[in-house]
Amino acid sequence: MISMHIRLYILGICSLLATFLPGSAIAQFFEYQSNAVLLKYSDRYEIPFTGETDQENGVIFTFQHADGWKYGDNFGFVDFSDKDQTGSDIYGEFYANFSLGKMTGKHVGFWRVKDMGILAGINAGRETKLLKWLPGFRLSWDVPGFAFLNTDFTLYIDDSRGAAAGGVPKETDSYMIDVNFLSDFDIGRHGFSIEGHIEYISERENEFGEKVDWWILSQPRFMYDLGKIWLEKPNHLYVGIEWQVWIHQAGDPDTNENAPQLILVGRF
Repeated sequence: MISMHIRLYILGICSLLATFLPGSAIAQFFEYQSNAVLLKYSDRYEIPFTGETDQENGVIFTFQHADGWKYGDNFGFVDFSDKDQTGSDIYGEFYANFSLGKMTGKHVGFWRVKDMGILAGINAGRETKLLKWLPGFRLSWDVPGFAFLNTDFTLYIDDSRGAAAGGVPKETDSYMIDVNFLSDFDIGRHGFSIEGHIEYISERENEFGEKVDWWILSQPRFMYDLGKIWLEKPNHLYVGIEWQVWIHQAGDPDTNENAPQLILVGRF
């Protein structure tokens, strides 16, 4: 069951959705935009740093936004999670990509790279007091069948409040490599979508001098376009599975998560 304060945050996010609806002043600023609300459930979430193999179930509600504008594109999401053992949290990420091709008005690329960009990212968690800055660059690939396929290279700079403030321990800085992708396709009358990302974050050290191991986090989604058949409105309602594989979860070398999540997605 989603806790009361999580439901209140969900209502707050929903109240902001009108900002991104077609016809609003901000909407006219975008070349394109895609918004989505997601509901995920799994009973196989791992709990790191406990020395045990206990699993918990939980629900994650997500608001996700992507857009393109004159000088690049943006992507961000906010997760509202509620799990039966570790409780509730709010976590979000945002990435602004400044396209060198758009800013210069020239083709900037080589081989299969169709564009390059300068990235500015931020990761933040409410209960964990986590804050990371991710400056870097992007390679955008020209691959048939993909709406986009990017490789991001960023620093992973810690600005968290630390254990003294009741959050996760502060860490030394490291770096991230992330591959993110989207492919929508049809088979007969049926529509499908494969999207997600795979990230690698290098090892670092926390404020107590302890090693925080590297991790690989993979979150592909395999979705069926239910709205195309059921509502006769394609690209609006999806159902499927997001398969979360997290090797060395949160930097714990003894925890590897393998959590299939049932997912319901509404795009608008």
